[in-house]
Amino acid sequence: MSDQLRPRASLRTAVVWEVLKDALDRQVKATGRDALDVVDTGGGTGNFAVPVARLGHRVTVVDPSPNALFALERRAAEAGVADRVHGVQGDILGLFDVVGRGGYDAALCHGVLEYVDDPAQGVRNAVDALRPGGALSLLAAGLGGAVLARALAGHFTEARQALSDPAGRWGDGDPMPRRYTAEQLTELVSAAGAEVGAVHGVRVFADLVPGVLVDTEPGAMEALLKLETAAAELPAFHSVATQLHVLGARQA
Repeated sequence: MSDQLRPRASLRTAVVWEVLKDALDRQVKATGRDALDVVDTGGGTGNFAVPVARLGHRVTVVDPSPNALFALERRAAEAGVADRVHGVQGDILGLFDVVGRGGYDAALCHGVLEYVDDPAQGVRNAVDALRPGGALSLLAAGLGGAVLARALAGHFTEARQALSDPAGRWGDGDPMPRRYTAEQLTELVSAAGAEVGAVHGVRVFADLVPGVLVDTEPGAMEALLKLETAAAELPAFHSVATQLHVLGARQA
């Protein structure tokens, strides 16, 4: 796809998507089933659910917003995967009010832990929804990326506040309720009974590079995407990533 046709938003999801797709491919080989059962907690309008369904898998999206679920239904229909995407209203803390335990080959928990009252319980529920060996894909806001962004914007006091705040917030005006370090996320995953497979830094550079440069410089978007991919697995960059992705697996 050319730079002109590739949406800039793909920079925000490309690393996670590639890791997730590889994990699903491994699950297909491990289970011997071409169609996996996937639960997407907080999946909203289907940014990941619809592409996963396009791979041939069955996806249950659990989200508290009726409007998001309506948009999900329309999006799935437009993509031709309405028969493989099922939306139900609920949230991760009440996950087993709407889905069963231990029935899924993969669980997605993207952009959820920042907002729930009990993140540890949320991760436990996501893991408990999995069959033994099932894959967990966890994506959450990173502390370091927010600190770096505030500092580069000249808000040094707010950057320092985020560093010392237990929730990683830079002030009362901060729209993000909670941020995490890589260590905090991996501890949550391990405590929930899942084995941590890999940690990736997401949007290490994408949020810092001027949009005009990416949009107008020939080849810049493709080069930036390759840079993001190369840096994602390096621990040195986890501490400055806007988001952190943890891939885990439920222990047998």
